[in-house]
Amino acid sequence: MAAIAIIGGGISGLSLAYYLLEKDPSLDITVFESQKRPGGKIWTDKAEGFLCEWGVNGFLDNRPKTLELSKKLSLEPLRSADAARKRFIFSGGVLHRLPESPAAFIASTLLSFRGKLRIMAEPLIQGKAMEDESLAGFARRRLGAEAYEKLIDPMASGIYAGNPESLSLRACFPRIYELEKKYGGLIKGMLKLRKEQKKQGSKEKVGAGPGGTLTSFQNGMGSLIQTLNDVLGNRIRLGYRALSLEVRTRGYVLHFADGSSFEAANVVLASPAYAAAEIVKNLDKKLSGLLSGIPYPSVSVACFGYKKEKISGDLNAFGYLIPSREKRTILGTLYDSSIFQGRAPEGYALLRSMVGGARASDLALQKDSALIDMIRNELSDIIGIKSAPDFVRIYRHEMAIPQYTLGHIGRLENMDALLARHKGLFLTGNAYRGISLNDCIGNSAKLAEKIIEESI
Repeated sequence: MAAIAIIGGGISGLSLAYYLLEKDPSLDITVFESQKRPGGKIWTDKAEGFLCEWGVNGFLDNRPKTLELSKKLSLEPLRSADAARKRFIFSGGVLHRLPESPAAFIASTLLSFRGKLRIMAEPLIQGKAMEDESLAGFARRRLGAEAYEKLIDPMASGIYAGNPESLSLRACFPRIYELEKKYGGLIKGMLKLRKEQKKQGSKEKVGAGPGGTLTSFQNGMGSLIQTLNDVLGNRIRLGYRALSLEVRTRGYVLHFADGSSFEAANVVLASPAYAAAEIVKNLDKKLSGLLSGIPYPSVSVACFGYKKEKISGDLNAFGYLIPSREKRTILGTLYDSSIFQGRAPEGYALLRSMVGGARASDLALQKDSALIDMIRNELSDIIGIKSAPDFVRIYRHEMAIPQYTLGHIGRLENMDALLARHKGLFLTGNAYRGISLNDCIGNSAKLAEKIIEESI
């Protein structure tokens, strides 16, 4: 097979190269990454005994591909501690534990009695799944306004740093969409699925959410990138920023910012959508326009390390998220040293707070001093930490998480139709069909099969 060029050395590009070589070790594959290191938004920063995740801090173990890949790379998964099951929502000036059982739901103070009744009445709500509905619209329609504001809104912030008023339910949470479409509702769907699984003898947990246990590696998520980098070796070229793409008789020519070029029969754009839009601008303006229409809000991640003696409250939990109705300046805080072992030196705790997102991108781009003061004030109000942190790291993502806004499914269909005109050109990455690491790796495995099949 002729040369394959992969533009983007994040987890999508690296795992795609791995799966292609697994199928045919003789393939001529080159991965071009614009930065001086591979990994995209996966990078583990080790400093002063703390282990800080620049972006992704783990993956759920309920999808087989990531665990299979880890095993092939001889990486031992690290499951999160039992404490990570305890998750909180900050509402009305108080941290409320998210209920994990029907009894806990009834006893919870997060929702009012009326709000709980409204959720329990969900099976009685008439209506069917809409082709494209906002997450907010769906939640209000099926679960009520209070459940939307206190449960669904912070969930959207935690996963997408997004605004549920503009996020597409079907694109962001296809499982929930399918439950309503097939069974007429969430509770009805889950009950019928449990009944079906019981008949089949399956012990898999049924739920509308993603499920699974948060998982990482002893030395952080960067271990996955480093191992893939070692395996791929000199097939990865760092510091190569692709500028444009042109058609040649037997494929394509890529042009890079340093003036160099590269010919390939197959080109995979595994870069962010906004970067891919620039690369294909001269090749296909319609495709470029669709790609540039995927928004990326700014997010900053702040890692604060404290001596445990400075913390009076109980941090033996996953952390908390904050609904937008609370009008706070952070999206939430994760207690990283409670989630995974080895994230802080002995006698210290590591907290990771998120700022910005679709509703407040500007907050993420403040100077370090302003961000630190803002987060300190929030931690003081919410969990009572009055002292200055002993360790601080700020990581800015000017273009952070792609947003699957209303119309996203239609955009994908139009992109597929346009790509069909360009033989040997492919798109992959978290901007299209799933933002999680599991999605990226699973989609890479599928794309590898497609490339091999179409090139035979």
